[in-house]
Amino acid sequence: MILTDTHTHLYSEEFDQDRNEMIQRAIEQGVSRFFVPSIDSNYTTKMYELEAQYPENIFLMMGLHPTYVKENYLEELAHVEAELAKRKFHAVGEIGIDLFWDKTFLKEQQYAFQYQIQLAKKYNLGINIHCRDAFDEVFEVLESEKDTDLFGIFHCFTGDFAQAQKAIDLNMKLGIGGVATFKNGKIDQFLNEIDLKHIVLETDSPYLAPVPYRGKRNESSYTRLVAEKLADIYQLPIAEIAQITTENSKAIFGI
Repeated sequence: MILTDTHTHLYSEEFDQDRNEMIQRAIEQGVSRFFVPSIDSNYTTKMYELEAQYPENIFLMMGLHPTYVKENYLEELAHVEAELAKRKFHAVGEIGIDLFWDKTFLKEQQYAFQYQIQLAKKYNLGINIHCRDAFDEVFEVLESEKDTDLFGIFHCFTGDFAQAQKAIDLNMKLGIGGVATFKNGKIDQFLNEIDLKHIVLETDSPYLAPVPYRGKRNESSYTRLVAEKLADIYQLPIAEIAQITTENSKAIFGI
């Protein structure tokens, strides 16, 4: 059984004490594919080091996270563009709009999102979308860029059924993680109405740990707990959930 964690911040400082042990725990649970999003240039070197250490398991994205869009965002976008030109990545991400913490840089976030979508199209890559308190703003940019070259994953999807359908219509898979296990997560109430071909698994570790670890540090081995929840929702064996969601991830990441 091969499980795929389509979104995990393995370079996070929260793993500095036990990173290798944490990765080994995940591999022992059947999680053998880890897709690592970028947040800004400060983590690029750590990402490359992880990839070199686990070349068969760790696959990188490149992008500027919306909450890291600050005064120097043009320099950060130049870094993203330079790295994409230099070597192979498997997606542009994580990119998008986040209005939860701060709305000061909304215009810059919108520009950075659209600019990076265009970079993804240039390199025939999928995008990995971060959206928090910004569904309308994210969909506005996606609609403006809608064409056959636009595809990717709506990471940590927490919207309603109508928003899920809208994301799927825009050629996005839905990244489902620990929120699906929360009592108040809500997405578990309609997921079984969405064809499994539109779903990929993720943890967003070290954030958003699933039940029974909610509130604690998340890690990639918990991808299996998300798969178990989906097995319950879809009334399918966990092995089938693993197979279908891994195939879905291959369609986005090309590996």
